[in-house]
Amino acid sequence: MTLAFWTCAIVTLISSIVSCGYAIAGLCSSANDSRPPSMYAFARSAALVVVAVIGLFCSSEAFVAAVAVAMILVQGIDAVIGAVISDRLKTIGPAFTAAANAAALIWMLVA
Repeated sequence: MTLAFWTCAIVTLISSIVSCGYAIAGLCSSANDSRPPSMYAFARSAALVVVAVIGLFCSSEAFVAAVAVAMILVQGIDAVIGAVISDRLKTIGPAFTAAANAAALIWMLVA
């Protein structure tokens, strides 16, 4: 596999781990009312981490591309949510991560 493949796979994995970390933080700090939504967010984030790890071992560009697209969408939507709640960190961080993942994906696809 090429350097572009490994870069995209690793950036996607890091993105999924960061997303899962935020879900865990939300779960740990949730009041009883907001605990179920945090649990759902964690379940989805954990699944994306597992799928991103599988991408490292399957050596399939199509598989890694699909996982990368999923993470770009997740981080892009997170950036929109950050903008809606007027939180710069929760807007800029996910937007940067989505852009980095998109750049890695494009590089992999054209390399």
